Amino acid sequence: MTDVQAILSRDAACIDSWLSTYFDKCEATATAPHLLKAMRYSALNGGKRLRGSLVLSAARMAEQISIQTEACSSPVAVAASVELMHSYSLIHDDLPAMDDAELRRGAAANHITFGEATAILAGDALQTEAFAILSAPDLSECTSKQLKLIHLLSHASGFQGMAGGQMLDLLAVEQRFTMANIRQMQDMKTGALIHAAAVMGVVAGGGAFALEQAAGRYADALGFAFQIADDLLDCESDPSLLGKPSGRDAEQGKASPVTLLGLAEARKMAVDLISEACDFLRPFGDAANEMIALALFAIDRDH
Repeated sequence: MTDVQAILSRDAACIDSWLSTYFDKCEATATAPHLLKAMRYSALNGGKRLRGSLVLSAARMAEQISIQTEACSSPVAVAASVELMHSYSLIHDDLPAMDDAELRRGAAANHITFGEATAILAGDALQTEAFAILSAPDLSECTSKQLKLIHLLSHASGFQGMAGGQMLDLLAVEQRFTMANIRQMQDMKTGALIHAAAVMGVVAGGGAFALEQAAGRYADALGFAFQIADDLLDCESDPSLLGKPSGRDAEQGKASPVTLLGLAEARKMAVDLISEACDFLRPFGDAANEMIALALFAIDRDH
């Protein structure tokens, strides 16, 4: 049986080491060290690194299967770019104008520590650095591969992805959402970056287009299941495990599968989605074991 905690721990250590070195290099030429400190605070403030691990696991899967194209020189750099994009989104999500959260991963949110203006700039800068990493000349000898990675991440983070999903999330307080509305919102807000992570990993590992498609379908089902699991944790988990206050969505009157279906039916939906996600990758045999383990972890976690 694949040890998912070992995968996550190994990949997180690898990504954290890469990012720490990256920020160290940035500090040598930083003209705004306070901004860099705020960026580093959120980018290296723990977290499961699930999205980064999806990149690396998908790259390893592709390397085992594919004989078609060369891999990127540093899949971990691709994983780091996805994690920086995720960190940016969390900083902005926590702002008073958005979710108004004071805690993130058991520590003070960026705007609580550094102030709102610096937090906004830190998020902006992290987003930009994600693309700086992907466009670095030494990432790949294949320009078209780099352009594809940049396109995938930009599509996932813009108005058709995270930003658009956050807008729909804000509207969810004011409007009566159906399950179809919620699925669309979560596919954009949470699922888009998970989709990008899985497909970018295949691209980074030199995988064929058929594997990209399978990884994308896997990630679409995983992304919604992951968000349902988050909603369940928000209702049931100890805030000390979550690293943030629980019950916030219910307090704000936000619609979710839990509010529409109840705990039991929402949990069943998440389980069914994970089964669907795994089925998309089972044809690839043992090479997909890590990806399947990560999907199962998404609904078995306690934070």
